[in-house]
Amino acid sequence: MAARTGKLHNTLKKPENRLDVFPAFMKVSGRRVLVVGHGGEAAAKVRLLGETNARIVVVSRNVDADLQDAIALYQADHIAEDFRPAHLNGAALVFSAREDMDLDAAVVNAARIMGVPVNAVDKPDLCDFYTGALVNRAPIAVAITSTGVGPVLSRHIRARIEAMLPRATGELARLAESFRDAAVGMIPDGAQRRGFWARFFSGAVAANLYAGKSGAARSEAQRLLNCVAEEPGFVWLVGAGPGAEDLLTLRAQRLLQEADVIVHDALVPAGVVSMGRRDAQRVSVGKRKGAHSVPQSAICDLLVKLGREGRKVVRLKAGDPMIFGRAAEEMQALRDGGIGFEIVPGVTAAFAAAASAQIPLTLRGVASNLVFATGHNARSETLPDWAGLALKGATVAVYMGRTVAADVAGKMIGAGLRPDTPVAVIENAAHPDERQFAGTLSELAVLSNRAEIDGPVLIVIGEAVGHAALDKAEPLVPLEAARGVAA
Repeated sequence: MAARTGKLHNTLKKPENRLDVFPAFMKVSGRRVLVVGHGGEAAAKVRLLGETNARIVVVSRNVDADLQDAIALYQADHIAEDFRPAHLNGAALVFSAREDMDLDAAVVNAARIMGVPVNAVDKPDLCDFYTGALVNRAPIAVAITSTGVGPVLSRHIRARIEAMLPRATGELARLAESFRDAAVGMIPDGAQRRGFWARFFSGAVAANLYAGKSGAARSEAQRLLNCVAEEPGFVWLVGAGPGAEDLLTLRAQRLLQEADVIVHDALVPAGVVSMGRRDAQRVSVGKRKGAHSVPQSAICDLLVKLGREGRKVVRLKAGDPMIFGRAAEEMQALRDGGIGFEIVPGVTAAFAAAASAQIPLTLRGVASNLVFATGHNARSETLPDWAGLALKGATVAVYMGRTVAADVAGKMIGAGLRPDTPVAVIENAAHPDERQFAGTLSELAVLSNRAEIDGPVLIVIGEAVGHAALDKAEPLVPLEAARGVAA
């Protein structure tokens, strides 16, 4: 028994990892909520409470113009008196915003005697509860609190959640409520009912509602409930961007939370893959140069198979799926297999690298064209046709060109580009371990021999590179090698 108790004790979280508060939502609809105060802090609480159906009562002999406007906007009651404990009768909550420690403490003491939960604005030691940064998607509500230690951080988190939750989320919840009783009656099996709701919230019902088609959403919900047809599978070809989690698009983040299966490349960081919902199946089809673990044909077959099984699939690709991501082959396979699909663009490596190094890919009077290319074509030829485009004022971004950098430089110089044309090389663009290198086209050949540069690289060539912020970049030719050449 002692051993079992000890084992249980070891599984408990450390005190610093436990909360000092218990998250809860108070029912305030139709109930009196007091705001005691006269100025901007009181006005802020009135505006926050205005997101609810509470009866807002402001207690203060005098009020500032900002608070007066809030009272009028939210039709709050104003008791033009100094605070007295009797004002707390029948109150569900009270906020003290008197902007004075002793005056706020008086309200707190009276509230505790009366058994009314109290919050003293900006005085966490006096508070019975904290007010979170609120995301309102009524009837859905999300509140974030730092328990008073980091309110600015709470607001930043709130901004991210605001962006991720479509405005119609509340409407979707109300639509679900209208189907709840019918779903219980028509789908008695609990597992099947959970499957119905999973498809309801992540399939055509939600998609139509978010697109503003409420009638079509209701029709889809009814069709789904009546089982007229099984919910079809669907595949999203999603760009994961260059690797930084905060460079994912909002749509990509949402779809990762909705997918049943995430089929991902090796270059997609684990942190991005982990943003999928916890119970989603994860399938690695990682392909790296010279080590193709899964043939492209097998990936195409897998996507079609999963779609035919009715699964919601995110095919997660590094960068943008339409730029050297072999998306065309997967799209054709899905078309041939009769599987619906959608493309979700991502930040491609050239844009991420240009942003990190502040390289203007186009520049008036210097570079008016932009070329994306790979080090090889389908027949493993190095830069077969387009090397001369750089002569016409183009900035050239070369993907997957590290091992053929010498051939790239030779082709472009042979096409007439000056050997001293500026070059930037970005390794692991937008990753924490990103490295930047600067040099000239004649020096690019050394990249093939620098074995320590083993991450994905993006090579940018053109006069626009000379206008980049590369003052802290490493030299493309290591200093030791440069000294040896000079000697």
